[in-house]
Amino acid sequence: MRCKICGKQEIIAKELGVCADCIKQRPEEAKPFVIQAHRKSRRRFGLVEEPPKKGVECKLCVNNCRIPEGEKGYCGVRANINGRLINLAGTSKAVAEWYYDALPTNCVASWCCSALDKSYPLKNLAVFYGACTFNCLYCQNWSFKENTLFLAPKISAEELASKVDENTYCICYFGGDPTPQIAHAIKTSKLALDRKSVAICFETNGSMNKHVLKEAAELSLESNGIIKFDLKAWNEELHKALTGVTNKQTLENFEYLANRGNPIVASTLLVPGYVDVSEVKKIAEFIASLDENIPYSLLAFYPHFYMRDLPTTSRKHAEECYRAAKRYLKNVRIGNVHLLS
Repeated sequence: MRCKICGKQEIIAKELGVCADCIKQRPEEAKPFVIQAHRKSRRRFGLVEEPPKKGVECKLCVNNCRIPEGEKGYCGVRANINGRLINLAGTSKAVAEWYYDALPTNCVASWCCSALDKSYPLKNLAVFYGACTFNCLYCQNWSFKENTLFLAPKISAEELASKVDENTYCICYFGGDPTPQIAHAIKTSKLALDRKSVAICFETNGSMNKHVLKEAAELSLESNGIIKFDLKAWNEELHKALTGVTNKQTLENFEYLANRGNPIVASTLLVPGYVDVSEVKKIAEFIASLDENIPYSLLAFYPHFYMRDLPTTSRKHAEECYRAAKRYLKNVRIGNVHLLS
């Protein structure tokens, strides 16, 4: 497809319409195309098109929504009702689903976590949260937006913690993202740890505020769990084009966890035409500046949602990114190898 700005023939998502170079080098020209794509993708699920700026301030995540009376924040599960911020799932509940996943799982960190040598009958309690603070145009779990739209299913922290049994080795919170409902994840974790020893893990975009990140990180560290950060892009303009949101807080939070000694893993989805070798190189340099031993997973892309017209990641693309990352980091892995073309 030809870029609607520069006219070059590139790998371009039709819904976005512009190439990575123009997004990074001509951001003001690319901005209208980016805004249009994100607004369209959110409108169909009844989500506000951008973080509201007039009303009660929600400080939970990077979006810093100021939510007007009777309206929702960007995540769709927090609202201003009678001048107070509330969780639309209920005081002690969250919009979430759960299932058991036998070990070893296909977890991003499965190759470097404490469950590496564990197997049946041990299992993971996987918790899928139905809300997110980002709006990734390529989201591979985009069905969470339907959970947000209908605010269902719901589950209390007490009921979710009760799913931890004698064979549950770990709990992994993902989605969507845990961030909009992280208080529920923290409460569930504490209740679960009262029942038995279990590793607490988070798979996240890292957009939460430092206060709740610290509490979640302490639970993870004390339980021998891992926090998995999805570092989607390095260039801020590219990150905003792909996710609708800046990556500044994500990078700051990643650095914070690395400096405090939390076991962390980074991953990047290799989106054809957008997340190239230069992006991976800069992310790897950043991670190495903190600790060259931090594991880094490069994930093959499968077309979904508003970037479903893109190809899968090529083997050449993945191998070039792998070599670039290995120049800086000791532990690099290509994931979803079966998707490589």
